[in-house]
Amino acid sequence: MQFRYIAIEGPIGAGKTALAERLGTRLDATVVLEETENPFLADFYADKPGAALQAQLFYLLNRHRQQIALRQADLFSQSTICDYVFDKDKIFAYLNLDDNELFIYQRLYDLLARDVAPPDLVVYLQTPTDVLLRRVHSRRMDAEAVALQPDDDYLRELNEAYHHFFFHYTATPLLVVETSQFDSDASDEALDDLIKQIRAMGPGTRYYVPRTK
Repeated sequence: MQFRYIAIEGPIGAGKTALAERLGTRLDATVVLEETENPFLADFYADKPGAALQAQLFYLLNRHRQQIALRQADLFSQSTICDYVFDKDKIFAYLNLDDNELFIYQRLYDLLARDVAPPDLVVYLQTPTDVLLRRVHSRRMDAEAVALQPDDDYLRELNEAYHHFFFHYTATPLLVVETSQFDSDASDEALDDLIKQIRAMGPGTRYYVPRTK
């Protein structure tokens, strides 16, 4: 099956952006990367009151704006690879917001989600938590960047939330890729194998463990 719009998903450290870029090059596709800057993020990680909702709504509106711009530019008429799924916004909302904040968030999300075109295929990078932690810790960051990174406990909770979300995900065809041995440095042969899996996808969910050699 041919997919014009593929979304790559996974928690922080899974390697979704690097994979999206490599697939874009290999498949001659337009690559759309999530805008990750958020002026409320430092306050959120510092547990300042109200910062969770501010950060969440900022991301939600940014993602919606980006998705609408894509539709208006008609980029989905050609092959497009994106490093996020709009639906994933709910993963963070349900993890970070209290009940009153969720009530406000959900009403806005439902309104905005009507405008967003779903991907033809989602590739979910399923990664063990210890691998995520190792990858995040290995990044070279200055003091300012460190302040914008989640702590280990949050990463564990986030990874569990991702697992739960995609275990129940049925909105589109879903390819679950086990990535403990597959990252941005994967060989060209491993990438070719993944592309074969993508092209062989049909409806429903398929699980794939990449070759390690």
